[in-house]
Amino acid sequence: MATDTTTTDVDIAVVGGGIGGLTLALALRERGIDAEVFEQADELREVGAAVALAANGTRILERLGLGDELAAASVVPTELQYRHWRSGTVLAGHPIGAEYARRFGGPFWGIHRASLQRTLSTAWGPERLHLGWCLTGIADGPDGVRLEFGGDRTVRARVVVGADGVRSAVRGYIGGGAPVYSGTSGFRGIVPTGALPSLPAPRAVQFWVGPGAHLLHYAVGETVNFLAVLDGPAEWPHAAGLGEAGPGELDAAFAQWHPAVREMVAAVPQSPRWGLFVLPPPPRWSRGRAVLLGDAAHAMLPHHGQGANQTIEDATVLARCLADTGPQGYGTAFGRYERLRRARTRAVQRAAWDTSAALHLPDGPDAAARDERLRALDGWLGWIHGHDADAAADALTDARR
Repeated sequence: MATDTTTTDVDIAVVGGGIGGLTLALALRERGIDAEVFEQADELREVGAAVALAANGTRILERLGLGDELAAASVVPTELQYRHWRSGTVLAGHPIGAEYARRFGGPFWGIHRASLQRTLSTAWGPERLHLGWCLTGIADGPDGVRLEFGGDRTVRARVVVGADGVRSAVRGYIGGGAPVYSGTSGFRGIVPTGALPSLPAPRAVQFWVGPGAHLLHYAVGETVNFLAVLDGPAEWPHAAGLGEAGPGELDAAFAQWHPAVREMVAAVPQSPRWGLFVLPPPPRWSRGRAVLLGDAAHAMLPHHGQGANQTIEDATVLARCLADTGPQGYGTAFGRYERLRRARTRAVQRAAWDTSAALHLPDGPDAAARDERLRALDGWLGWIHGHDADAAADALTDARR
């Protein structure tokens, strides 16, 4: 890692060394722009067990030269399935594999977050990745933004990118609402495939949907990663997004469900309970020389698996906009970036919110109507997975010539 100094001058300071911050740094370097990444943690670690990368994200990662390494660490699911909570009947099913890649222009990967983080950080390298730098203050000036970090360290940057998550310090400077609790919460786990004798199609991405809850799982290596989502509690009682649940609460919630679901949630100790939050769209994504990216701008519910993918889209578009203008043209670059990304991310955010309620319907006419929609892949997912963020940026640039 680069030697810490009291004051550092940089062109672009990326606050946050997660998926979004590192992808942006790589996309900027691809276009010949220098950046420094500042991460508050002393070591890189991703919260959560695994991540699903859809074509709208993998297409970008492949273009950045990471495809072979990520593919080797990933599992390509056989199918996307929605199953009835008790009978296990497939309500809707869509092949993934080669057919998915042909349709949407990129593969679908299930990968451990740690593997993705390691690939991104290794590709970026340690020289410009600064760990243990916690942002404590921001002040804009005529020649740059002054960033204050713990330990009396300061950075003066021509451009600052807040890729620092749902509780972003940079968003606090730019302005925007606090995270909003969705009224739902989740439990996570990773289970060896061998511990799930009742599980049909273990290599498929599966949503088990039922009254007041759903369970999503997909294979990662020889294990199955799951997220179980429940309605409630009505209010989130904890200061952050993570809290404890009562003993056996997860098992009890799925006690009447299919044996495969019961096996899965019982196979590992009950995890902490995750409050599921979204961010209201901020009035603006930038202020002066500072701009937001990823969850800092549009944290969303996980029900379309798009949090990481939308962040990756943000990164490639922002890099393109800054490359077109240079850091000195940050105002123009930020305006183009927000025009390209605001409506897109709001639509995905809204779709994920609506999906939460749809997946938790009790059996009946409304659930039957939902199942019909689930059978139409292009209408349900095509507009998300088939989006080409680079092509959208090219189209806007061409239209302005």
